[in-house]
Amino acid sequence: MSTESASKFAWLDRLVDGFIPATIAAQREERQRARMFLISHLCGPFIGSVVPLTLFMLDPTPGYPTVVLAISIFAFWLFPPILRSIGRYNLLAFVSIQNLIFAILWSCYFYGGVSSPTLAWVLNIPLIAFMYLGQSRTLRLVFLAQFALNFLIFAAVHMFLPKVVDDTPLLALQGLGVISTLGAAGYCAMMALYYAKILASGVELETEMRGHLATAAELRSATAEAERASAAKAEFLARMSHELRTPLNAVIGYSQMLLEDAQDEGDQSGAADLERIHGAGHHLLRLVNEVLDLSKIEAGKMELTSEEVDVAALLTDIVDRHRNAAAANGDDLVLDLAPDLRTIVCDPKKTAQAISHIVDNAVKFTKDGRVVVSARRTLALEGEQIAVEVWDTGIGMAPETIPSLFENFNVAEDATSSKYGGTGLGLALSLRLCRLMGGDLSAESQLGVGSVFTIHLPTRPLARAAVADPDAWDEDLDRLQAA
Repeated sequence: MSTESASKFAWLDRLVDGFIPATIAAQREERQRARMFLISHLCGPFIGSVVPLTLFMLDPTPGYPTVVLAISIFAFWLFPPILRSIGRYNLLAFVSIQNLIFAILWSCYFYGGVSSPTLAWVLNIPLIAFMYLGQSRTLRLVFLAQFALNFLIFAAVHMFLPKVVDDTPLLALQGLGVISTLGAAGYCAMMALYYAKILASGVELETEMRGHLATAAELRSATAEAERASAAKAEFLARMSHELRTPLNAVIGYSQMLLEDAQDEGDQSGAADLERIHGAGHHLLRLVNEVLDLSKIEAGKMELTSEEVDVAALLTDIVDRHRNAAAANGDDLVLDLAPDLRTIVCDPKKTAQAISHIVDNAVKFTKDGRVVVSARRTLALEGEQIAVEVWDTGIGMAPETIPSLFENFNVAEDATSSKYGGTGLGLALSLRLCRLMGGDLSAESQLGVGSVFTIHLPTRPLARAAVADPDAWDEDLDRLQAA
C-alpha cells in the first residue's frame, strides 16, 4: 500500500487503536484480529442500517420486527467500548457473531422466510467470523457449531411454529432485495479492503524485519570477529609480557648498578647519562604495565583483592611520591582531607594506581601553580562513597575535548604531547580501574584556567572481576611487580 493511501487511513487507524486494550495491542496477531473486529463494528452499522431504514420507508406498517432488527444492528456500536473496558476479545467475538446471526435470521423469518431478500447477508457470517477468530482451529470449530445450532433452531421455528403473515408490499420487498444485496456486497467489500490493507502492512513489516534480522546477523558476525581479535590480542600480550619485561629488567638493573658505581667514583657526567637510561627504562616498564593492565581489563581477566584501607594514609603516600616532581615544576602540592574519611574496603594497588595517574597528570601539566588533592565521604544512590578530587591551575583543556579524553592512546593535541610527553593511556586506565571497582571518574576543565578530576569509589566492593586463569595472570603480575 502506498504512503499516500496509508495516510488516508491514518485517522481510522488511530480511532480503531484507541479501543484496543494494552494486553491485546502487545501481541501482533491478536492486534490485527482486534482491528478487523473494531472496523466491522464501527463502520458496519452504517451499512447494515440500510435494511431497517428501507423497511421504515417502504413498508407502511413496519411494526416491532423492524424495530428489533434496527436495535440489534445499532447494538454493534456497543462492542468497541466494551472491548476497551473488559478486554475479553474471544468472548465478545462470539457474542457479536451471535448478534449478527440473530439479526439476519430475524429479518429472514419476518420478511419472506427462506426466500427473504435479506438472505444474502448470510454469506457474510462465515467471512466475518473467520476474520474475527483467526487461524485457531478450536475457535473455528466452535463457530461452526454455533452457526449450525442457530440454523437448526431457525429451521425448527420455521417448520413447527405458525407461519408469520407477511403483509409487506411486493414493491417494498423488491426494494429491500436490491438494497439488501447492495448492502451485503458493500459490507463484504469494506471488510475485504481493510483486510487487504492489513495484509499489505504485514508484508511491509515482514520485509523490514528481514532487513533488521540481516543487519543483526552482520552485527553478530562483526561482534564475534571483534571478540576473537580481542582474545587474540590479550593472548599475545599475555605471552609476550615476559619477553617485553626481560630486557627492561636488564636495562634497569644494570643501569642502577652502573649509576651507583659512577656516583661512588664521582663521575657526574656519566652518572647523569646513566640516570637518563635508568629513567627511560622505568618509563618503558610503566608503559608495558599500562598496556598489560588495559588488556587484562578488556579481556575480563583483571583480578581485584579486597582489603581494609586507611584512605588518609593511602592518599598521603601517593602525594608524597609526587612531591619531588611538583617541586621541580615549581608547583604547590596540597593535600586536603576531610576528618571522617576512616577506612574503605578496596584493592589498594588498583586504587593507588588510578589516583596516581590523575595526580601525575595534574603535576605534569601545571607549571608554577597549585595542585590540590582532596577527599571526602559522600552519599549516592548506590550507597556511601569516597570522592577524591584532584584540581590544578595548569594548562587546562577545551570542554569539547573532554568526551574523548579517556580513550586509549588519546592525547589532547600534538603540541601538548610533544611538550609534556605521555602516551594517552593513564586516564583511560584510571577510568577502567575505577569502573572495575564499582566507581567512576569524571573531568571538568577550562582552557588556560585548569582542570578538576573527580574519582568516586564505593566504601565497600560492589563486585569482583571475573578471572579465566588467575594463577597465570597472578604469576605474570608478580614478575611485573618484582621488576
